[in-house]
Amino acid sequence: MEGILLHFDDEARVAAKLAPAADLRAAVIERHRFPDGELRLRLPAVLPPQVIVLRGLHEPNEKLVELLLTARSARTLGARRLTLVAPYLGYMRQDAAFRPGEAVSQTIVGGFLAELFDALITVDPHLHRVLHLSDAVPVEQAVALSAAELLASVALAHRERPLLLGPDEEAAQWVEAGARAFGLDFAVCTKHRHGDHEVEIRLPEVDVSGRAVVILDDVASTGRTVARAATLLRAAGAASVDLAVTHALFAGDALATVRAAGVEHVWSTDAIAHETNVASVTALIAAALSRLAEHSDD
Repeated sequence: MEGILLHFDDEARVAAKLAPAADLRAAVIERHRFPDGELRLRLPAVLPPQVIVLRGLHEPNEKLVELLLTARSARTLGARRLTLVAPYLGYMRQDAAFRPGEAVSQTIVGGFLAELFDALITVDPHLHRVLHLSDAVPVEQAVALSAAELLASVALAHRERPLLLGPDEEAAQWVEAGARAFGLDFAVCTKHRHGDHEVEIRLPEVDVSGRAVVILDDVASTGRTVARAATLLRAAGAASVDLAVTHALFAGDALATVRAAGVEHVWSTDAIAHETNVASVTALIAAALSRLAEHSDD
């Protein structure tokens, strides 16, 4: 496709894979930090009409300012159509005000991105009560890809006919999609959260004794939900417990907590760079970019 892929230096490795896969020229956005913390960005002096910006939105606060500066500048430099590729899309969990005065960050950040970009591609966005990505980020074209089948294939390569398990009800969509792609059994736990680090988990009514179980989810952050599920699975006689996850956030001691609970292997995609990455979402994103290009040419 004709166009350019703009990226920052800390995502050069991802850009190096995505650009040739999507038939794009890659260019880095130069970044300078002033002593007071403000940023100065420098884009290519002339841009083609089609511009794709790669920016994963984990640790998102400063990156949102980067996107503001990048998108506004790109428009003045020749870009007519801007597409944001955010393999991880931050600020999606808060989709309602649960107490008076709470900011509904999904609506605010989603609207902010929609003012800057014409299209968005992301992978397994962490949506709760919102069914469609376009409802959260109202751009012209909002594409939510899924790594469920990719992760299920990784699990199947390491374990013979594993049971795929969702650690909570929200994971049901990914577990079912991954299981159905390969004819695997699947089940889902129930969860009651009492705080950021306190969760209560109940295993589904399925016999896991002697079985290889792979917990499959979209994101691992504190690791407490997965750890609790793994502890219960081990107590119930599971032969092995592994974790396959799209977004390996693993804040603080999360990864150590998961492994201490009996999780043997942790497999993640490169939607967020992490030591547990074993699968790449590059092909999924490149194909989505090609589809968007075809649609925009119609």
